[in-house]
Amino acid sequence: MAVKIDAACDNRGIVPTVVKPFRTLIFALTLVAPGFVLGCHAQTSTEAGSRLSPDLARRVEVLIRSKSSIPPEFDIQIGPRTKSDVPGFDAISVTFMNKEKSSKPVTFLLSTDGKTLAQFNKYDISKDPKLLVSGEGRPARGGPANAPVLIVGFDDLECPYCAKMHEQLFPALTERYKDKIHIVYRDFPLDQHPWAMRAAIDTNCVAAQSPAGYWNLVDYIHAHASEMGGQEKSLSKANDTLDSLSRDEGKRQKLNIDALNACIAKQDDSAVKASMKLGESLGVDSTPALFINGEKLEGALPLEYVYRMIDNALIASGQTPPPPPPATPALPAPAQPQTSPATKPGN
Repeated sequence: MAVKIDAACDNRGIVPTVVKPFRTLIFALTLVAPGFVLGCHAQTSTEAGSRLSPDLARRVEVLIRSKSSIPPEFDIQIGPRTKSDVPGFDAISVTFMNKEKSSKPVTFLLSTDGKTLAQFNKYDISKDPKLLVSGEGRPARGGPANAPVLIVGFDDLECPYCAKMHEQLFPALTERYKDKIHIVYRDFPLDQHPWAMRAAIDTNCVAAQSPAGYWNLVDYIHAHASEMGGQEKSLSKANDTLDSLSRDEGKRQKLNIDALNACIAKQDDSAVKASMKLGESLGVDSTPALFINGEKLEGALPLEYVYRMIDNALIASGQTPPPPPPATPALPAPAQPQTSPATKPGN
């Protein structure tokens, strides 16, 4: 994508792919105190390795400011021409800065004749996106670990949106795709949910000995999250309830109770935090978040969108998707807190 620079810098055809990087940058930098002198320092040579002439540097600056809404109090520093991978274009590095902070350099392409400014992003697609987030070592539902489609959900057991997705989405997927999908959860308890971390640790203590027990607990906690802590919403009561549910499930699954009790008492959050760090590295900042063979999906989207993503993943792996169901309703908003009597996990 290239943008022609005419004498008046009137380039209304610039597309959002050029503008988008600066919107994030502006949001970050507007929190920093202003107070500096504007200017691009340039020389007159147009050869690679030289700085831009003052006139050309100004044309570049005016275009960037007008098309990306850079406030006038921010200084734009334009680096010298360097060799690029695109024939007919040099690279220039653009930095936004004030007295206190400097952005990361943003690379633009400038034609050797100085008449066209462009931006080019290069991405490595040599790796299978499915390998971006692994399901290894986690309890699973659906098909085997080598199923053609891996669905990894970043889950918060206190999140009502997660509960609604868990209740409606996964039964529909396992019914339609059966052993063609392999479903795992990774932990992503949010700070605003006070007992979510405890729930993640306790369910993992059970998972260490029984994947079936893990899913029984997850099913139960999601279905009855609103009841944790009682009417007074006591954190200590919620934590005690989670511990008790985990021990009860351990007895049903005939687990090593001493090991389970030791795990619950220790409350080691290192594995949960590692899962959160992985999620953050993949751009997860809210729950639920799904990765379908590496493709990210967030929010309560119509089920047909999820079907389409899975079907595309199956086709890419050489599989034929099953026939679509007769109707694919949208996933509803999260349910209001429930007060119905609870059924213990494992029943």
